[in-house]
This record gives sequence, structure tokens and C-alpha cells, in this order.
Amino acid sequence: MPYKIHVLQVLGTLDYGGIESMIMNLYRNIDRNKIQFDFVVHSKQHGVFYDEVLALGGHVYFCPRYSGTNAIQYRSWWRSFFRKHSEFKILHSHLRSSASLFIPIAKKNGLVTIVHSHSTFDGKGFCAYGKRIMEFPLRSQADYLVACSAEAGKWLFGRDAFERSNYIFLPNGIDAARFALNQETRSRYRKELGINGKLVFGHVGRFNEAKNHLFLLDVFAEIHKRNPDTILLLVGNGQLEKDIRRKSISLGLGSSVNMMGNRSDVADILQAMDVFLFPSKWEGLPMALVEAQAAGLPYIISDKITRDVDITQLVHRLPINDVKPWADLALSGLPRSEVTDKIVKAGFDVKESAIVLARIYEEILEGK
Repeated sequence: MPYKIHVLQVLGTLDYGGIESMIMNLYRNIDRNKIQFDFVVHSKQHGVFYDEVLALGGHVYFCPRYSGTNAIQYRSWWRSFFRKHSEFKILHSHLRSSASLFIPIAKKNGLVTIVHSHSTFDGKGFCAYGKRIMEFPLRSQADYLVACSAEAGKWLFGRDAFERSNYIFLPNGIDAARFALNQETRSRYRKELGINGKLVFGHVGRFNEAKNHLFLLDVFAEIHKRNPDTILLLVGNGQLEKDIRRKSISLGLGSSVNMMGNRSDVADILQAMDVFLFPSKWEGLPMALVEAQAAGLPYIISDKITRDVDITQLVHRLPINDVKPWADLALSGLPRSEVTDKIVKAGFDVKESAIVLARIYEEILEGK
């Protein structure tokens, strides 16, 4: 194809998170002579990936967040945006509910539209019900439907999604070699973090209801009660950060819980950990678990998470109704292993994913 394909990626933020990390992994590895990524983000903050996007040749546009009461202003922003930007051929949305407002506008402006499902749940309550109502039209609005797992596809697009000619399965890929077990990095980071001689547990993810940090703190409190030489590293931030800090204090965990914020060196921080804990209430196909496995970390996860992440023997599943089995297993001496080759062979190598995605974009436009 003689010209560069301009793809507009639509995200919530450019902070560290599973979706954002997946898109950045693809952007680093896709053929940028053929494919150009630009971003619309629903945030006033640049985020940790902002500078890298610019360095890779991308542009970032800041859109007002849809609040439920600003539909007129929200649609107006998108109409104005497309009047100013005729370079885009494809819109690839990683948002769900508000996508039903801007997908029709994008199509009117001649873009091919893709909606990408990364989750299997919207939460509970009135707001979640409203989201589901808004998400339902997407299965017929979007030109193409993409999902990171079978469960994520069925949840957003319906049980018959696999039978549709416009349905595409694209597993989340990572740079497996970047996460591979590295003793030198492990020693350096443990020294820098002051955790030599400690048994280190960890979690990477946004501080929201889905990730279930409050249960995670209860689990760690039980672990720490049995073995005081333990540390919990929490990488991420989000709307529940204050609640998590308060709970950590109320449990008397003090400096044994290190809330590290958003980090760009997650691959290195994983090296410093001994066991990865991930008690999510719901997920699509969490990047953090693919990355943790690539780092050779044994990990204990909720039985609510798709089995598509069971790539290696490092996975252990438990229900999230009792902290004691989690503490028992966490303190049982789970071994670490070198499994990078298994990650690649299972189809989670981002280099291959980037080739597949570029081919998808090209074929979409050729068939337009």
C-alpha cells in the first residue's frame, strides 16, 4: 500500500493500564512506515505514555469526558474534530459506552470504525445499567468487532459474535523478551527499593472496583500477620486510591505496603517480586497476567478471570470469598520459572500481533 494509513486510537487515558500498555506495545512494534497511530484521550492529563507517543511520531488530542449529561457538547466536539482532521481512515475505539455516540459521527465522515472489547463486566448499580444500554448498539454500529478473548467478545457483542464475518479475535501481545527473568535487574531493584531479605508480593493495575484491591489488602494483612518479613508492591493509581490508603492504614500495614503510582519500569519492578496476586472481580484478558508470567512469577488469581491467561504452569486460581486459602498458597513457597518461550508459542508475542493488526487495517481499507 503506497500511502500511510492513519488510525485514530480512542482511549480513556495514556496512563499505565492494561489497555494502554497493549496499544503502546503494538505502536512500538507495528510498521510505522505504513501505519500511523494518533490518539484521542478522555483526560486533561498527559499520562505516562504521552512523551513516548510524540517520540514515535504520534499526536494526542484531548476530548472532554462523557458524563452522561453532556451528550450535545460531546457530540459537538467529535463533529468539530472530524471537520478539522480528514487524514484518518480508521477509528479504533477501546472505549465502550460513549463509543455509541462518536461511532456514527466517524462513519458519517467516511472512517471505517472498529470497537475493541477488553472486558467482561461494567460493574453494578444504576451507572453500570446505563452503560450496558449505551453499549448495546455497538454490535450493529461498528464496521468491525474486535475482542481480546472469547469471553470479552461474547460479553460486548453477543453470543453469536463468532459467527459474524466482521468479528476479529486479537490476543493481547507483549514484548516477552523485555519481561524475561533477569537476576541482575532483580538484585538491583530489590536493593533500590530496600526490600532485600523480604518476601515480596505484588500487583499491577488501575485502582478501581474490578481489581478488588480491598480484598487484596485483606489477603496481605493475613500474610503479613503470619510472616512480618513481607512487602506488598502496588503499581498503579485510580479513583479508589484514597480508599485503598485508608484501608491499608486501618489494617496497620504501614510501610509494608508500597503504593508506587504509575510507573514506566513495570517490567523491572516485576523482577523484584516473588509472587503476583490478582484477585479481580472481572476482567477481559489482563495484560498484567501475561507480563507476570513472562517474568516467570508464580501468580494467584481470582477464579473469575478467563482461562485464556492460563499460558503456563505458574497460574493458581482461588475464589475471592476467603482470604485464608490465598495466604496459605502465597506462603507455600511457589517456585519461579523461565517461561518466555511458552508466552511466544502461545501467540502472545506483540511482534506477531503487530503484524496481524497491520494486515487487518490494510485488508479493511482494501475491502472498503
